Amino acid sequence: MIRSYVQLVSIEIDRTTKIPPWRVLAVVLHELSTNIPQRSMIPFLLLFLLVALQLPAQEAHLKNIRQLTYGGDNAEAYFSPDGRHLAFQSNNKAWGLQCDQIFALEIAQASSNPTYRPPMVSTGKGRTTCAYYMPNGNHILYASTHEGGLACPPEPAPRPDRKYLWPIYATFDIYVADTTGTIVKKLTDAPGYDAEATVSPKGDKIVFTSDRSGDLELWTMNIDGSDQRQITTGLGYDGGAFFSPDGTQLVFRASRPTTDSAVAEYKALLKQGLVAPTEMEIYVCNVDGSDLRKVTSLGKANWAPYFDPQGKRILFSSNHHSQRGYDFQIYMINVDGTGLKRITTESIFNAFPMFSPDGRYLVWSSNRNAAAGTRDTNVFIAEWNDGE
Repeated sequence: MIRSYVQLVSIEIDRTTKIPPWRVLAVVLHELSTNIPQRSMIPFLLLFLLVALQLPAQEAHLKNIRQLTYGGDNAEAYFSPDGRHLAFQSNNKAWGLQCDQIFALEIAQASSNPTYRPPMVSTGKGRTTCAYYMPNGNHILYASTHEGGLACPPEPAPRPDRKYLWPIYATFDIYVADTTGTIVKKLTDAPGYDAEATVSPKGDKIVFTSDRSGDLELWTMNIDGSDQRQITTGLGYDGGAFFSPDGTQLVFRASRPTTDSAVAEYKALLKQGLVAPTEMEIYVCNVDGSDLRKVTSLGKANWAPYFDPQGKRILFSSNHHSQRGYDFQIYMINVDGTGLKRITTESIFNAFPMFSPDGRYLVWSSNRNAAAGTRDTNVFIAEWNDGE
């Protein structure tokens, strides 16, 4: 009977995304107390304490959470140098979008007005991804397929094995636009995939992912697009890289297939312009690719890493704790791989964390507060409490 109630509590906590788990336990315990004699309640009180001790801590690092977007999938929101704006991608159908386009959001307006619609800074053609402010704050770089076709490129067809896949569109190139949407420069022109670009805090370098060498590797270039160099070489998908606060290191996520079957599958999918992002870990290296270190060995998908303001810890998204697969929460870990700590607990998707330039705020994407019947992913911002 005790086992049955453990299962009941687990089910209720799993189904509840907007109510703290301890409140769910309290409700279950109250229901039991109204139907079970007082003496018989002792085992259930013990059960309550046992389960409560095993619950993840509430989101103590996040204060005064505010929602900034409403509807569709809104992701990869990254701060402007002055901390007042965010560049992000959205496919919000209420805005007439068929696939992701880039927007520049003013945080103050978005915080106070749920109907606020930020201006688009991409062309509105093709598909875009991975926007990031340039050092002057007046330009945004992003990747787009619009030169390869004005329509949204097709999504991968469903597979019989239901494997989750990401498309690697060969028509992605990296552009720089001003905040009115005028493209002022094209930074890449090599055949194949060029995307996932971010800028060094020093303002001198850009890191991006490219398959021009035959594999998905990290590359760097100068801020003007010159001196493009490959810096990783391991077989697997290296991507989603960010610079450390002092601009000397990179943090990124990578897959590293090792068995013959895994290597064969990775290569076969890549030839089709696809990757399976289900087994990835977090790595750190110097900007030139030297001193490569593996930070996590958690299994499953660990991705979307970002350094804390001191450059000593890394926030990232992971589903390593989940038995279902699709339950991504933000974790924090020391650069040496110690001190793993869970940061988010609400909803089943939290990812793309980024600190504001002054370190006071954290922005991320989550499907908490999603409209009924949807899994909308929206952008949230919170004050960062480092003292917990």
